[in-house]
Amino acid sequence: MSARTGFIGLGSQGAPIARRIIEAGYPVTLWARRQATLEPFAGTGAKTAGTPAELAAASDVVGICVTGDADVEQVLTGPDGVLAGAGEGTVIAVHSTVHPDTCKRLAVAASDRGAHLIDAPVSGGGPAAAAGRLLVMAGGEQEAVERARPVLATFGDPIVHLGPLGAGLVTKLLNNLLFTAHLGTAASLLSLGESLAVDPARLAEVIQHGSGNSFALERVALVGGKLDVMAQVAGPLLQKDVRLLAEVAATAGVTPGTALTAADDALGLLGFKR
Repeated sequence: MSARTGFIGLGSQGAPIARRIIEAGYPVTLWARRQATLEPFAGTGAKTAGTPAELAAASDVVGICVTGDADVEQVLTGPDGVLAGAGEGTVIAVHSTVHPDTCKRLAVAASDRGAHLIDAPVSGGGPAAAAGRLLVMAGGEQEAVERARPVLATFGDPIVHLGPLGAGLVTKLLNNLLFTAHLGTAASLLSLGESLAVDPARLAEVIQHGSGNSFALERVALVGGKLDVMAQVAGPLLQKDVRLLAEVAATAGVTPGTALTAADDALGLLGFKR
């Protein structure tokens, strides 16, 4: 494997992604703000860098899987950030779900260094990452996406190139908008069934074999048909993503329609407001 790979963001999703890349035989360099997140990788053969700049200087492809826009900007443009060490031809893949404009702005800064930035958000969570089955939604220059594809393929299947920079993130936000709407619909439906004397667990079991099934309904059924657990685990992230999609649509002068209305209703059931 010739592509030296750097990875930043070793959380619940980033850690299994990094491990897949390492296990595929790529020379990997890691960096983390907290030493504790690096400890599970001791003995794997992965190197650690003192700064993101040092990591970038040792990498042909750099994956970023931190939480939000501010985190991505800090890792890339802060003192000793990735862009300070990126060289000619370095491909930076942003896996975080952030505003498309954030990636577009950072791509300009990357190009000044001769580097290429692509947006490559993922869907499926830690278990899918560990199994190599993450959905990767890529946006950016074709050549840059193809150069990163072998690394992405260690943890992603399928890898879909959706168009120019930002297209992957818009797709991810649309996906999460629909998932949010489905959560609210599923929970409301199970509650309605209970009011009509149909056991929610049995109702969910039936629907999972019928045309009304959805991934969201399966998640809600797993936690007893209520949204309390889902609110704690995913509420803030879904709120962020719905807000981002609403901003993107407003800037484009596009009316999101019933999907956004349903997602807003779902956020309310989760105890959040857009």
